[in-house]
Amino acid sequence: MSESAAVDPYALSRDELTALLADLDQPRYRADQLHAWLVRGIDDPQEMTDLPVALREQLAERFAPARPELVAHTVADDGHTHKLLLRYPDGEAIETVLMLYPKRATVCISTQAGCAMGCPFCATGQAGFRRQLTAGEVVRQVVVADAALRGGGIGDQQIPDGAPDHVTNVVFMGMGEPLANLSATLATVRWLHDPDGFNLSARGITVSTVGLVPGIRKLADLGLPLTLAVSLHAATDDLRDELVPVNVSHPLAELEATVREYRERTNRRVTIEWCLIGDVNDDDRQADELARIARRLRAHVNVIPMNPTPGVRWKEPSRGRTRAFVDRVRRGGVEITLRDTRGRDADAACGQLLATYTLGAGSRLPAAVGAADRVDLLQVPDGPRP
Repeated sequence: MSESAAVDPYALSRDELTALLADLDQPRYRADQLHAWLVRGIDDPQEMTDLPVALREQLAERFAPARPELVAHTVADDGHTHKLLLRYPDGEAIETVLMLYPKRATVCISTQAGCAMGCPFCATGQAGFRRQLTAGEVVRQVVVADAALRGGGIGDQQIPDGAPDHVTNVVFMGMGEPLANLSATLATVRWLHDPDGFNLSARGITVSTVGLVPGIRKLADLGLPLTLAVSLHAATDDLRDELVPVNVSHPLAELEATVREYRERTNRRVTIEWCLIGDVNDDDRQADELARIARRLRAHVNVIPMNPTPGVRWKEPSRGRTRAFVDRVRRGGVEITLRDTRGRDADAACGQLLATYTLGAGSRLPAAVGAADRVDLLQVPDGPRP
């Protein structure tokens, strides 16, 4: 590691932290002390009081400014849902959601600024794809939420009584496609699962994907029983080509075979995510085909009605159609849950708070990248945007 290189400490693995301290002629246990501070959400060396003053000054020179600024915060569900808009030092903003339940605190994190997958019903897609997040920027979202829980509040908003005092679950379901930023996603999983770090159970970590087959295989290579959530949204190739453009590269048969392999390798049940769109994918045919796929994969299905956003032409299904769809899939022998639409009054649809904030500031949302760019990106799921 170059002595002059400025680094985000949250982007470093345990081995890389050890190498950093070794470069500074420090004993190995200093890396453990530094890591313990980072887990607590402290990245300012001057606050790391068990480190020598000279070392704190050296670390201050080596650490790049990377702490995100909270620029917008909305609250819903009597304080149980917190939507955060975090802006990094380069000016890029992303969304993180903290959802509180009895004995569970779940953080929904973003892996990209914007998204290049081009799903036309998704609010994030309206912002286009701007850049990949670094591993440190992804980890820091969990750090912000964890620090808020430990401190009892975010800004002047108190955490409700009975909520956990630390993060218990993390879902990679925020802005962006986690498996299109594979290196950062894998590094974040390792950070979160580290028994000397956040020490999250692998079963408490969910990684969502629209179906990047190479990324699913690499995720299985971790050897951890992570929950894989596949955003299916359509159960026939013709409709899925329209709703989830990656289907053109990885059609349903290939995706299903890869998901089955993931389950066999991890012994972990897979979840199918289904955004229910009125008069688009809420008919009986889609319900029957979804049930067939879910039965073959022995998967659990999560259905969430579409949360309409400005600029998206489709609509939320009626309550009657929603109930009929869920009941039909269930009668097909599938475990299915109609997900709680928490935080709807807090711009909780992924990308919606950013859209509201951007438009409120007098700016226009950039257009999504073209189809050719999306296809190129899909060929290199762990690489930078072309």
